[in-house]
Amino acid sequence: MSYSDYGPGPYGPPPRSHPNGTVILVLGIISLVGCLLTGPFAWAMGNKALREIDESGYYYENRGMVQAGRICGIVGTALLIVTFCFTALGVTLAIIGAANSS
Repeated sequence: MSYSDYGPGPYGPPPRSHPNGTVILVLGIISLVGCLLTGPFAWAMGNKALREIDESGYYYENRGMVQAGRICGIVGTALLIVTFCFTALGVTLAIIGAANSS
């Protein structure tokens, strides 16, 4: 008895996993924990991965990981900008204070 190929089955094709999903999530978490410089990379990679997922038309099982890493990257980038602004303000105030004390 032979069976003909009926396709992927009644539930559709098996879910896929984006290859960069874990990397994006790890970079996003690292940007929140300590190394703020990884935030923009997680944000950019997350945007690219989500665009690829949306254009593919398939169901990706790790889309939530990609979104979470992207959001952590956005928050990490915002913290990086705030840290840079406070550092610039501190350096400026130090220079002004040194100039006034002379």
